[in-house]
Amino acid sequence: MENIIASNIKYLRKSKELTQDQLADKIGVNRAMIGSYEEGRAIPKVQALQALSHYFGITLDALVLYDLSKISSTKEMSDIDKKGSNLRVVSTIVDRDNNELITLVPVKAAAGYLTGYADPDFIDALPRFSLPFQEISKERTYRAFQITGDSMDPIPPGAYIISEYLQDWHKINDGKTYVLVTREEGVVYKRVFMHSSGELWLKSDNPIYDAYSIHLNSILEVWKAVGYICTAIPETGAVSLSKLSSMIVEMKREIEGLKKKM
Repeated sequence: MENIIASNIKYLRKSKELTQDQLADKIGVNRAMIGSYEEGRAIPKVQALQALSHYFGITLDALVLYDLSKISSTKEMSDIDKKGSNLRVVSTIVDRDNNELITLVPVKAAAGYLTGYADPDFIDALPRFSLPFQEISKERTYRAFQITGDSMDPIPPGAYIISEYLQDWHKINDGKTYVLVTREEGVVYKRVFMHSSGELWLKSDNPIYDAYSIHLNSILEVWKAVGYICTAIPETGAVSLSKLSSMIVEMKREIEGLKKKM
């Protein structure tokens, strides 16, 4: 493994035409450490591996298990990304009894999360809490992401999606909801369908929003939604604007269907 890591770091650095000094600045270590990594005299610690994988846009398993210089296509890299492994590591916080706490990612922190998700200091600065529910396993990692907009109506804007970390992306179940951390869009909450082409199909529960696809290479983290917390109490008999919009969209579809039959 040591030789693979060393050759991959050197290969990735040269592919971006960076000097050892420049790469050291990018991931927050000194130049001598980069030299040690590339010569196999030192193995990067988990934090350094996370910084390298984030900067080069690859997963940890790809960085430490595969000879990247021999991968000739984007499809091969996508296949690696889909497999996942126990080396996909997230930074976590524990209490005094060494029980893992749930980290809270509010809307205001979502933009920062895209660049700081692998930084233990950033994660440590976020709020955290525990839940006494038996459905929340002590053996798993959870995070709570606050959502905006009405694309997943009836879950209202401002709700917190309690999510379980998913290491192996093959375990994505079609039609279930997930929080995805993506390079282009940041944090999104959608109903997900897996495509064999190395893409995921993301669908909103509110039909006024079109479904769209995203390549696995654009995804940094996958979190399976297990519940949500909301402080807004729905009004009895109230019909939301998004619900009205959904009804109108459905009526239009039915009308179009009738026209085709006629």
